Amino acid sequence: MMNLLFASKGFDIFGLHITFYGLLIAVGFILAILLAFYHAKKRGLTSEDIITLAIYVIPLSILGARTYYCIFSGETFSFAEFFAIWNGGMAILGGVIGGVIAVLIYSIVHQKNFLMICDIAAPSLILGQCIGRVGCYFAGCCYGHEVTNESLQFFPISIFTNGGWHLATNFYECFWCLIGLVLLVLLFRKFQQKGVITCCYLIFYGIGRGIIETFRGDSLYFFSTGLKVSQILAIIIVIVGIIGLILIHNKYKKQNKNEKVDHK
Repeated sequence: MMNLLFASKGFDIFGLHITFYGLLIAVGFILAILLAFYHAKKRGLTSEDIITLAIYVIPLSILGARTYYCIFSGETFSFAEFFAIWNGGMAILGGVIGGVIAVLIYSIVHQKNFLMICDIAAPSLILGQCIGRVGCYFAGCCYGHEVTNESLQFFPISIFTNGGWHLATNFYECFWCLIGLVLLVLLFRKFQQKGVITCCYLIFYGIGRGIIETFRGDSLYFFSTGLKVSQILAIIIVIVGIIGLILIHNKYKKQNKNEKVDHK
């Protein structure tokens, strides 16, 4: 039923063809910005700050997503083809890398705390990833291995795409990110220490992405090594997140100890 409903990749309006993939990416950006408005106020920033941040993040995240895909896809792209993002070919982790670079530049230029901005951006990021994975279904990408067992050929276990039934890994990640969104929003309310939300995002998303990537049927590989790029990065970001939490905990513990000494 679901595959019949979503068989089309887009629609036409006033002579302009709109793809569901592009539409959902745009919706993801808009909702991510709105969520960032809410979290920014909790950290003393304004909506104007977030709009300025978005001006940095949106183009660099798109550029990062496209560059990542073009580097590891094994295909050759002309200059014009590189910028033809409406034809598909973007990688979420590349977008994350581009977004982090954008946040760093923004933080330096506007003299904001980098970790605080990352904490505000993390829930919005995972929300965008959640919606983006639905877009991947319409684009016919990020699906899993072929499913030959007819008893498993139904959603949400599998989807019909690319001429056959495949594991619905795009929706697996969508559901994982939805859980992560709820988790990060709750943690944001509880923890004020800069970097905690960012590290929790890295650990949570990294674990899920690393596991789900095992079942992907269209992964990008690290050149000719046979290793999946996303799994390598997933392992790295989990390690970074764990180390980050340890450092934050030790710093917080040291501060509390010094405060107790000062009060004696």
